Amino acid sequence: MKLVKFALVSMLAALLLAAGGAGGGAIAEESVRLLVPATVIYPGDLIKDELIIDRAFAPNMPGAAAFAADRASLVGRVARRTLVAGQPIPINALEEQKLVARGNVVKVIVEDGSLTIVTYASSLQSGSPGTMIQLRNLDTGVIIRGVVQSDGSVRIQNG
Repeated sequence: MKLVKFALVSMLAALLLAAGGAGGGAIAEESVRLLVPATVIYPGDLIKDELIIDRAFAPNMPGAAAFAADRASLVGRVARRTLVAGQPIPINALEEQKLVARGNVVKVIVEDGSLTIVTYASSLQSGSPGTMIQLRNLDTGVIIRGVVQSDGSVRIQNG
């Protein structure tokens, strides 16, 4: 009787181990999918959708969170440094496209209530949409500050 019990317990243990081993193999870690350049992208180049491809990396890749994983965070931005083809793109290697370049003459819109004045100024800083920059008024030489708009103009609130 003891021998039969031992055989049954052994068989049951073997079945449980086999079932656990089969399930363990099915739960393999997924690879990490990251976006990489299809070709070399140089500093100052605008990143376009056709320049980016998807590539799988090992699931235990160190620092995977420091790399761009979605197209929306890449397309339309500018490379700050050379991005090598096939290598993950670090988030800190990207910057917003500068609509206003330092030294350029830009349209300035001054708003104070219902009064709107349009003039031109020389930009003292480069800026992307939403950033505050300094400009020199071409008529008076006074330094003013304004926010870069999406059309490349600079808006000054409350004159």
